[in-house]
Amino acid sequence: MTHTSVTGFTHAAEQAQQWVNELARDLGWNEQNTYRFLKSVLHALRDWLSPAEMADLSAQLPTLIRGMYFEGWKPDSPTWERKKSDFVICVRSNFGDEIDIDIDQAIRAVFKLLDRHISHGEIVQVRNSMKKSLRQLWPVD
Repeated sequence: MTHTSVTGFTHAAEQAQQWVNELARDLGWNEQNTYRFLKSVLHALRDWLSPAEMADLSAQLPTLIRGMYFEGWKPDSPTWERKKSDFVICVRSNFGDEIDIDIDQAIRAVFKLLDRHISHGEIVQVRNSMKKSLRQLWPVD
């Protein structure tokens, strides 16, 4: 392995860890639960978006977060539910219910994390592709 590829891998791991650390701090959770929740929200979001929008968002994710985003993705089985309650159920079922959380607040924290790290234009496109009730969980401009 060349120095450049090792450096790139190290940087990718540091970026992913930074995202998990930021979210853990925002939620007041441990890393393991934070990672699992971030993954649950990213999967729900991925399945919620049109293929074009899903690809546009993924292009702005750090390498290892992008890997988490696409993990288990089946391109031939899109999710068509579009209500906030369906999104929340999807996140909750992927995350599990072994810990009691305010799911809306936790989803809002992930959206806030994305808002801090993804371009404003892309966030506007993602947010506008959602029903108004779900958009209310995104930070306000």
